[in-house]
Amino acid sequence: MLTIPDYRLRLPGPTAVPERIRQATALPILNHRGAEFKAMLAECQQRLKPIFGTAHNVLIFAGSGTAMMEAALANILSPGEAVLVIVAGQFGERFVSIAKALAAEVDTIPAEWGRALDPRRVEHQLKRRDYRAVVMVHNESSTGVAYNVAEIGALLKNSPTLLVVDSVSGLAGIEMKMDDWGADIVVSASQKSLMCAPGIGLAAISPKAWTVIDRDGRVPSFFADFRRAKASLDKGETPFTPPVTLIYGLLEALRMIDEEGLANVLKRHSRLAAALRAGVQALGLELYNQQNISSSTVVAMKVPQGLEGGAIVQHLRERYRTVIAGARHPSQTGKVIRIGTMGMVSEADIITDLRHLEATLNDLGRPAPSANAGVRAALDALAIRP
Repeated sequence: MLTIPDYRLRLPGPTAVPERIRQATALPILNHRGAEFKAMLAECQQRLKPIFGTAHNVLIFAGSGTAMMEAALANILSPGEAVLVIVAGQFGERFVSIAKALAAEVDTIPAEWGRALDPRRVEHQLKRRDYRAVVMVHNESSTGVAYNVAEIGALLKNSPTLLVVDSVSGLAGIEMKMDDWGADIVVSASQKSLMCAPGIGLAAISPKAWTVIDRDGRVPSFFADFRRAKASLDKGETPFTPPVTLIYGLLEALRMIDEEGLANVLKRHSRLAAALRAGVQALGLELYNQQNISSSTVVAMKVPQGLEGGAIVQHLRERYRTVIAGARHPSQTGKVIRIGTMGMVSEADIITDLRHLEATLNDLGRPAPSANAGVRAALDALAIRP
């Protein structure tokens, strides 16, 4: 039996899976066309809707977040149609690659990584050309920034142009009000703030988007065809064999979110991310992003002068059994480290992160300004006194 003692998974996804959810995935397999599984799927629907902020059903697929990014575009595009992609990090770049692979004409709004986006730039571009969709990332985990979906949705309110949103690393950790904000397709996945193992992809779709999806002449798709998935869901099923055990885990995760209360879950994510930011700054590290647009699910920080990000990541893993992330892009290599604050994270996790990070900086010859500076700053942010 594989065991990894004292292993702390502190990535911006996948995240550590709580024992209660792991136990759920060990239940006996049910008939995925039977009444019991249909009831589970229906319960997942009811519990997913408020997390997406939608009154509409959420399609469930076997697949990764990237699979859902591709599915979102494949289901709305005809060959040669134009999309406008907001590129503010590595996952915005991924959307560009996917759109080009689907033979779309792609224009971009490049934004400086880690900095706010001026929505007037999008508004200006929309006056220059007609687009099938504007595509954006809600939470850019490569930079630690959460972007304002509502601002972009407002620009498209009276337009046939759709708004496609990747909230893989945001959903269930950062507020999403899909219907109110004018988002037309929101995609996500199971392995981040939803606290589950990787392998489930999710897509919520507006009535406006369905009018585009239901037309003829789209890019061909089979497994990821939203029309087929919707027709099956209307019968309480999935079109193909679903990842049954993972859906057990997803349902348990959704029950846990409801027990804590979604508002409390979102507040916890925000509070713990703020404490970690305070702690790393007290250790002398600079945040990678502007503070006012900071994500609640990942903290990205610049590596101090004279150190290398890979060395910090390696030392934390080998010496302290804490696994964090380095850079997501060649331009960041060695310059950025990232810690996840998503999923079932606690105050104790944040304090341990800071203890291990301070010890690592000391070990690598970059001591903190004062002993336990990071922990003290986090405790102050949490309003906890030792």
